[in-house]
Amino acid sequence: MFECVINISEGRRLDVLDSLRDASGSSFRDRHSDVTHHRSVFTLINEAPTLARDVRALITAAYQQLSLQHHQGVHPRFGVVDVVPFVALDPTRVAEAVTLRDETAKWICDTYAVPCFYYGPVNGVLRTLPDVRRRAFIDLAPDVGPLEANPQWGAVAVGQRPVMLAWNLWLDGVSLEEARRIVLAIRRPAVRALAFDLGTSVQVSCNLIDVQNARPSEVYDQVSRALSPRGKISRAELVGLAPASLLASEDPNRWAELGLSPAATIEARLR
Repeated sequence: MFECVINISEGRRLDVLDSLRDASGSSFRDRHSDVTHHRSVFTLINEAPTLARDVRALITAAYQQLSLQHHQGVHPRFGVVDVVPFVALDPTRVAEAVTLRDETAKWICDTYAVPCFYYGPVNGVLRTLPDVRRRAFIDLAPDVGPLEANPQWGAVAVGQRPVMLAWNLWLDGVSLEEARRIVLAIRRPAVRALAFDLGTSVQVSCNLIDVQNARPSEVYDQVSRALSPRGKISRAELVGLAPASLLASEDPNRWAELGLSPAATIEARLR
C-alpha cells in the first residue's frame, strides 16, 4: 500500500471540496479542511495503480475548479495543488514511491504545463519541502515543466517521504511574537514548525518528521513549559491520519488531549 497526502489550496467552499472527495475514488481515506489556512489535506491510500489513477483524478478536478489568482490564506502555498507527497507504508517499497512521484510529476507537466519540484531523494541528495519553498524559482529550477509558474495554477511540490505527523497546537493568551519564540525553541531535525495568527488565537503548526524522536506528547509538554503564565494550549489537532503504532507509544489517557484517536489511524481507515 502507498499513501498520498495531497494539499489543495481551498478550504472554504464545501461544494468544491465534496466534488474533490468524489473525484478521489476508492483511494479516499480522509479530508481535513481549514478556512483560515484556506487549505485542505486529502489522504489517499491504495495500491500503486489505483492510487495513481485517483491522484490524477483529484488533481484534474482541482485544476478544473480552482485558481490561485485570488487565493488568500495564512498558510504558505505556491500552487492550487500545492504538495503531493507519496509514502510507502511498507518501507521496503520506497523505490516504488519514488517512481509514483516522478511519473505523477511528468503527467502534471505534460497535461497541464504546471512546473513541478521534486523533494525527497533527488540525484542522490535528500531535498526537503522547506528547501523547495525557500528556493523555488530563485536558485532552484523546476525538475520538470516550464521554468515559470503557471498563471492560473502555480507550481507543485511532488515528493517522496516517510510517514510523518501533521499536527497543530492552538494557543490562547499568546501573541504571535511569543508563538514564534516557541517555534524556534521546539524546532529540530525531527520537528518542523511555524506560527500563525488565526485572529482569535495563535497556532503552532508542526510537522513531526520523526515520531520516534518527537512524539506529540513530548512536543506538547515542551510547548506547555515554554508558555508565559497567561498562555495555555486550548487544543491539539491532528491533520490527516496517524499510524496506529504512534497511538501505542502514547499514554491512552492523553490521546484526547493530544488530538489523537483510534478512529483517525491509517489502519482504521483501511478497514
